[in-house]
Amino acid sequence: MEDLKKRKLQETANNGEEITTTNTSEEQLRSLLDPLAKTQLVDLLSKLGCQYPSIAEEIKSVASADPANRKLFVRGLAWNTSTETLCAAFVEHGEIEEGAVIIDKASGKSRGYGFITYKDIDATRRALEAPSKLIDGRMAVCTLACEGVSSVSSTDQAQRKLYIGGLSPEITSEMLLLFFKKHGEIEEGSVAYDKDSNKSRGFGFITYKTVEAAKKAIDDPQKTLGGRSITVKLADNQKNKVVQTAQVALQGGMVPVHIGGYPTQAAKPHPYTYPSGIAYPNQPTPAPPPPYSIQPQISYTQYTPRKETVGAPPTGLATYPYYFTK
Repeated sequence: MEDLKKRKLQETANNGEEITTTNTSEEQLRSLLDPLAKTQLVDLLSKLGCQYPSIAEEIKSVASADPANRKLFVRGLAWNTSTETLCAAFVEHGEIEEGAVIIDKASGKSRGYGFITYKDIDATRRALEAPSKLIDGRMAVCTLACEGVSSVSSTDQAQRKLYIGGLSPEITSEMLLLFFKKHGEIEEGSVAYDKDSNKSRGFGFITYKTVEAAKKAIDDPQKTLGGRSITVKLADNQKNKVVQTAQVALQGGMVPVHIGGYPTQAAKPHPYTYPSGIAYPNQPTPAPPPPYSIQPQISYTQYTPRKETVGAPPTGLATYPYYFTK
């Protein structure tokens, strides 16, 4: 951008009058702009960009120079989606500079997300206007990479994301999306598939764009899909239910024990003693103590004093119980 001290904007206003800026130094402008909040600066530049095309082009040029402003983060991809398929889904908005599906190094399989970088920032803006795309049977969602998932309010999303349980193995993501589309516009959603077998796990998720649509889906009495009754509830409630069950088990001093192949609950055993009559798994049966050996009885011969005496015992030993013998 040219030096504001020497530059004069001369453009025709709506009333036909010529507008000329005053010769204000850059230092003076900075002193005025520094105290302003980000929102105020954005509003100010937006108004100036709408009034003066040259300023709009300058703003676009500065923003486009940083690749982070042209890069999209795409989540919710199917496990079999390739980089070519991802790029083919987004090339309709403009020329792609770079695109890739992120692969797990250990397994060699997709991690369920990828990135798209456009050459032109206008193409990025067009892609963000339609963030949801059906790719390989799953509804993928794109956001600006520098913002990531944090740009979406977690509290708001918790009221828009639904858990769908009891699905038939034949139900695909397209069928799931088509069934729930009647309640409102869907932001993302799919059936949950196993990574190894790529088979349905019997449940899925739907995220609506509005909380009202999610409430309609929950309140709808017609919850039958593919000949089965399905469960529709908030996804966070399903998650919290599992967490609360685990916390209750821990706080109650209960530990999971497998008896006969079925999980059950048993009181946590004392580390030193075990009540009789209860068999604890993986605990060796204590061996009985060895019998105590009985010592043989020792017989002693009774002492018999001799009758022959040689006189009275010495003085001081009159009470001695035995007689002196020869």
